[in-house]
Amino acid sequence: MEGVEVLEAIADGLAVDQLAADESTSSFKDLIPYNGVLNLTGLHRPLLSVQLTKLKDGLAMGCAFNHAILDGTSTWHFMSSWAQICRGSNSIAAPPFLERTKARTTRVKLELSFPPNPVASSNGHTDQAPQLREKFFRFSEAAIDKIKSKVNSNQPSAASKPFSTFQSLAVHIWQHVTQARCLKPEDYTVFTVFADCRKRVDPPMPDSYFGNLIQAIFTVTAAGLLLANPSHFGASVIQKAIEAHNAKAIEERNKEWEAAPKIFEFKDAGVNCVAVGSSPRFKVYDVDFGWGKPEGVRSGSNNRFDGMVYLYQGKSGGRSIDVEITLEAGTMKLLEKDKEFLMQ
Repeated sequence: MEGVEVLEAIADGLAVDQLAADESTSSFKDLIPYNGVLNLTGLHRPLLSVQLTKLKDGLAMGCAFNHAILDGTSTWHFMSSWAQICRGSNSIAAPPFLERTKARTTRVKLELSFPPNPVASSNGHTDQAPQLREKFFRFSEAAIDKIKSKVNSNQPSAASKPFSTFQSLAVHIWQHVTQARCLKPEDYTVFTVFADCRKRVDPPMPDSYFGNLIQAIFTVTAAGLLLANPSHFGASVIQKAIEAHNAKAIEERNKEWEAAPKIFEFKDAGVNCVAVGSSPRFKVYDVDFGWGKPEGVRSGSNNRFDGMVYLYQGKSGGRSIDVEITLEAGTMKLLEKDKEFLMQ
């Protein structure tokens, strides 16, 4: 692995408002380096590559990180600290905690062999990968409050623990994506969340822990059950899975992986999955390098597959949340016409 690479580019025919208004992410692909570079290929690329693209009326900053060295929390810790220094500060608000052995001391030898073609069929021929579409959906503060209120209004008992904003929005997405996929009632559907484990491990790690300390939390149910029941059913399934992922569960998962280490593949997220990454808690619109706050934030084309969802702090502020979803083209066509999903 190399260190840091900085690239300069010009796209003087592209304006900031064009990018900010784009509900897809197609316009951003040329603004981010190393799209399509995944897994072992990334071992021969810089740990961080930054592409600065001069636009017609602004600047686009595209960053490609090696995910092995940091997760979302560390990414935005780094970005906010870097911006703080660029604004003239002699120090950063939260120095990184770099003692990774405090979280895990085990070192594992990983067999560096390329995984089989993820779309290869059993007869050895390569099937054509499904056409995917990506779209950005914006949920206002009022829409988020309405979704959360609906999920919590049908609690099975007064003693039930209220569902969080994340759990409420997650089941809203899970149900409507499952509906748009036109699954059979008996088909399984998996919900996956890539969770920050800093406060879940024993002993807990500080928020400033710099590294990758996430684990995937999985839960599964039948499509028919998810859609036939009120939204609190799916929210309860998600809530129980998240609460059960404590220090003991993390330790067991670590031992399983250390006994048979492997590289995560997209198919490992689960069948008919909705997999959620990133978090609206990341203050992405507060990252100011000295020329103003961002007009738009998007993710690149890596780490995308059918059902991948990224949540961002809403550009409109308050409790609004921006949702970036990748789906097969036919499923996306139905979802973007779903007025209940769009809260219209």
